[in-house]
Order: sequence, then C-alpha cells, then structure tokens
Amino acid sequence: MSPAASPPVPRHLAVIMDGNGRWAERRRRPRVIGHRAGARAVNVCIDFCLERGIGALTLFAFSSENWGRPEEEVGALMKLFLNALDREVEELHRRQVRVRFIGDRARFSADIRARMDAAEALTAGNTRLHLVIAASYGGRQDIAFAARALATEVAAGRLRPEDIDEAALGAHVALADLPPPDLFIRTGGDHRISNFLLWQLAYTELWFTDVLWPDLDATLLQRALDDFARRERRFGLTSAQVAGGAIEDSPA
Repeated sequence: MSPAASPPVPRHLAVIMDGNGRWAERRRRPRVIGHRAGARAVNVCIDFCLERGIGALTLFAFSSENWGRPEEEVGALMKLFLNALDREVEELHRRQVRVRFIGDRARFSADIRARMDAAEALTAGNTRLHLVIAASYGGRQDIAFAARALATEVAAGRLRPEDIDEAALGAHVALADLPPPDLFIRTGGDHRISNFLLWQLAYTELWFTDVLWPDLDATLLQRALDDFARRERRFGLTSAQVAGGAIEDSPA
C-alpha cells in the first residue's frame, strides 16, 4: 500500500456481541439489563459501518444453542427482539439499510416471524448497508442445511454427486450472495468463534477484545479496523505473490 493510498476497509464485518450478562452482573443488575444496554451498542456498530462505508454487517444475536438458557432469560430476549423490530426498522429503512435474518426461524413465535418477514420486505431494496441478524443460527446447522439442499437436488436427478464441490456447497450456505467477512470481532474476552459462520470465516481476519459488548464505542471499532489495515492477507499464497497482484485470483 503506497503512502497516499487509503487504508483498506472491510467489505463485510462479522461480530459476536458477547458480554451483556457479565456487564449487568458486575453492576448487580439482572442480566436482561445488560441485553438492553447491548441493544444500544448495536446502533453504535451500525452507525460506524455507515460512516466508514462498510457494505455488510452480520451480528450474532442468538445462537441455536442459546435456546438452552434459562427460560426467563430467553423470554426476556425474545421480548427485546420483538421491541427492537418494532422500534428500529423504520429508521433503518430511512437510512437505506437492508435488514436480513439467517437461522432457523421455526423456533420463533409467529409474531416474531411475521415481523422478521415485514422488516425484510420493507428494506429489501436498500443497498447502503446489508445488516444481517443471525438468530437461532449455528454454523454447523448452516452447513447441514446446505448439504440437505444438495442431497435433495441429487435425489431429484438435477445434480450428480461428483459435481458437488466447494463452490456448490458454498452457494447453499447463508450469505452466499455477499462477500465473505473480511474482519471478525468478538467482544467479551473469549477467543473462539462459537459455531458462528463456520464456512464463511475460512479466511477472515479475527480480532478479540476484553471489552464487554455494552461498552462498545467507535474508538474500539476503529482500533479493530486499524489492526485489520496492518495485516497482510495472503489467502494461502506467499507475500511475493500478494505483492505481484496474485491475490485477485484468491478467495476473498
């Protein structure tokens, strides 16, 4: 990168929003208070992406494993989710944000599923930012659903087993129409990806912080972007190949 060049900005940012419960517990408050505070941090992240020209933001809101949490906490989370859909979608639409959901919707109530559908329909034509909410989502589940779709094609005679390759499977996982995440951020201090976008994160740069999600601010996000800009992304190639422009032919 020449001195005059602008630092690279991720096309797609993926985030695990961890630490809401611990944020509340440290303040001797119910965990749901932390989730409410975390909802405000979501807006900080969306604002940041819009200001920096990041094209896609995928947030891990609720995993397929989170259904096993205490019933009271799950109920509170569902209420917060419903309220957020009612409160935020019109403003996101005004700002040209497209809202999408990935995950198994069957476990959500009819009210929540209806609001998901309505949010997606309202914002479908927006292109300034693709906001993807992973809810009742798991990376293994995602790959299994893709494999099931391919198996259905084979059973129907529309696809030969020998034609199944990475491209065929990749076309059936969630977010196949978006570039893979360039940068992954996890707050809360844990250093793992926790079954999030397992297929899509194959060559993503990972960035971890001890900061709890409700304490997220633009300064922290900029630190992550600054670190991302300093990294050399080789996609399995050598530094010499990258310098020679071969990266254009590598997975992005």
